[in-house]
Order: sequence, then structure tokens, then C-alpha cells
Amino acid sequence: MADRRRLTILGSTGSVGASTLDVVARHPGKFEVAALTARHRAAALFDQCLKFRPEIAVVLDPDAAQDLRQRLRQAGAACEVRCGMEALEQVAGMPGVDTVMAAIVGIAGLRPTLAAARAGKNILLANKESLVTAGAVLMDAVRASGATLLPIDSEHNAIFQALPRGYAGNAGMAGVRRILLTASGGPFRATPLHQLEEVTPDQACAHPNWVMGRKISVDSATMMNKGLEVIEAHWLFNVRPDQIEVVIHPESVIHSLVEYIDGSMIAQLGNPDMRTPIAHALGFPERIAAGVEFLDLTRVRSLHFERPDRQRFPCLRLAYEALAAGGTAPAALNAANEVAVASFLSGGLGFRQIPALIEAALADHVRAPVTSLDDVLAADHSARASADRWLGAREPAGKGQALRQQAARS
Repeated sequence: MADRRRLTILGSTGSVGASTLDVVARHPGKFEVAALTARHRAAALFDQCLKFRPEIAVVLDPDAAQDLRQRLRQAGAACEVRCGMEALEQVAGMPGVDTVMAAIVGIAGLRPTLAAARAGKNILLANKESLVTAGAVLMDAVRASGATLLPIDSEHNAIFQALPRGYAGNAGMAGVRRILLTASGGPFRATPLHQLEEVTPDQACAHPNWVMGRKISVDSATMMNKGLEVIEAHWLFNVRPDQIEVVIHPESVIHSLVEYIDGSMIAQLGNPDMRTPIAHALGFPERIAAGVEFLDLTRVRSLHFERPDRQRFPCLRLAYEALAAGGTAPAALNAANEVAVASFLSGGLGFRQIPALIEAALADHVRAPVTSLDDVLAADHSARASADRWLGAREPAGKGQALRQQAARS
């Protein structure tokens, strides 16, 4: 790595983006930040711009962009501020950038991630929704341009490390029998089912092992996050749904495993810290320091595993069903989940009603083939409308939508 790698970080103010910058700061001679982006957190982005001095900063919200522009001008920073989705796509594919960290949460990250793929970038993929909703479209773009996908989710990064170097998507030729995705089980793994009716957003966001944003924390509590990861693994590693198994592992020390036909099972272990997979992908094929605490097995002492309870975690079943249905079904699943989680976080929906809304939206969805980005966006729009109708049937007029819009802005 004689030359410094130039980075665009999509979603730099989120937990993955901040962890990426933490690793980058430890290696000033290896990396240069060309562009940083955020949805609306101008204050946090301002601090990052002063420290890392990108050429361009992008904010989706116009008011936040203007605020950032004024603050940077007053600070004497030579950083251009752009606004909007088109600007996100531009910095994802901008010349001179070789590596793009795709860390925007949700379907909002799809278009810039696809732009990076079409531009042939080295993509560090933390935005699982891009593959969940548009797996065929994104993978086609990667193959056509010669782009590279390196997974950042700890589970998929672990699988990537446990597969043979140069794995080309043929599990049979590589001797792979199955992939095991580990899951912590979230904060309610052992909570009596009747108590889940009273779960609050703060309780759902109190993950026992990982520090994450609120949306992904709720997804972890419902295990929808693991369901989305099943779909992501299908596209990343070209394995059948029946070759992907989810195992609850409360300690979150083993991040995932690959089982081979000779009976061997290879696992990747480490403390639960996102800087480890980020550093692996940033430095690949080299290894670079991540700043994490090293794993002491004598302190761990024991590891536990159990099968997920499908009654407790119906979202996992729904994800497998959407993957089996194919086409636009995973996009509809993701859209309904985003609506359900936003409503839950805003106080408009109970925790155990999240899977109920998703199942209703999927039942209402007319599955279609995915041949383009437009197919995905149409399915996303349709499923959100269906989810909103479901919510509207059980909420006072206008209240649910107002709450969800408020949650989206927070």
C-alpha cells in the first residue's frame, strides 16, 4: 500500500462511519478522506470535516447543508458542501476515489452504493439493505464494472475471512457445506414472551454487546437484522437459503462460521467491536491495527449456542420466506420493516406488532421480478404505502404518519 487510499465515507456520522474514521486516524500515511456524507447531522459532520479535511461534504437535508456551509466558511475550511441524493451518487463514484465505505442505513443507501458499483470502486459494504433489496442489480453492476465488494457486517466479514482466499462464489467447488451466521439474540433473548408487549424503544435499543444506531438496534432485538443478513449472505457468497443457518451465540465472540464437507468448521473470533471488520476491509489484503481490545479467551471461559425460537423471533421466519419468494419480496420486507421500526421508535406501534405489520405488508405485496433499480424502488414505495394503510387502520387519522416523520428526522 505504497499509495494512500482515497476514501468516500457514506454515512460518516453514524456508528460505522465514526468507527471507520477512528481506524483511518490511526493510519494517516495510508488513507486520505476525499468526501464525507450525512443525512442531517451538520454539527457532527462539521467536526469531522475540520479533522479530516475532505474535499467535499454532502448533506441530504438542505437546511443542514446550508448550516454546515456557513460554519465551514467561518472556520476557514476549504471544503465544498453539496446537498441531495444526486450529490451522494456523485461522491460515491467520483474520480480519484478508489474506496467507498457504504454505511448509510436503510434503503437510502441503495442509490449511492449502486453508483459506487457502477464506477468500479472498492466498496466496503455496511449497508446490507442494498443487497437485500437489489441483490441482482447490485451484483450485476459489480461484475460489469470490475468493482469489489468487501463485507463490513461482522458476520459477513467473518465468513469472508473463513472462506478460501479467492473464493469465487462456487460453494461446491470450495467444499463449503453451509454457512452459520451467529446472533447475540439481542436484549430479549430470555425475556418472557408476555413481557414483550410492554417493551419500550430504549429497552429495545439497549443491546447487550454492540454499540449501534437505534434502527439497527431494534432490528437486532426483533432479529430482523439477522434475517436481512441471511438475504445478504445469499447474494454475497452465492449460497442457497438452505445452506445458511442462524445460531444464537450470546457472547458475540464467534462472529460467524463456515462448515466444510470434510467436517471442518472454521470460525472468526474477536471482541464485539466494529473496528475489527472495518480495519480488515480497509487494509485488505494486508492486516492493519484497528485499535480494539484483543480477545482474552481465558476471560471468556465458555461459549454458548442455541437455535433461535421462531415464536419469539417471527421476523427471522419472514426474512427466509421473502428470500424464498425472491423478486421484489425482499424489497417489500425491508420497506415494511423500516416503516414498522420508525413507528415503534416514535411510540406509534408496540414491539410485538412490528412483525405483524411486516407480515400484513408482505401478504398485500404483488411480487415481481427485479430487473432494474426502478423495480426495487416501485416495490419499496408500494410496501411502504401498504404498511402506512395498515397503521392508519389502527391509529387516529394523521397521527401515525406524523410520528413516523418525526422519528425519521431524529
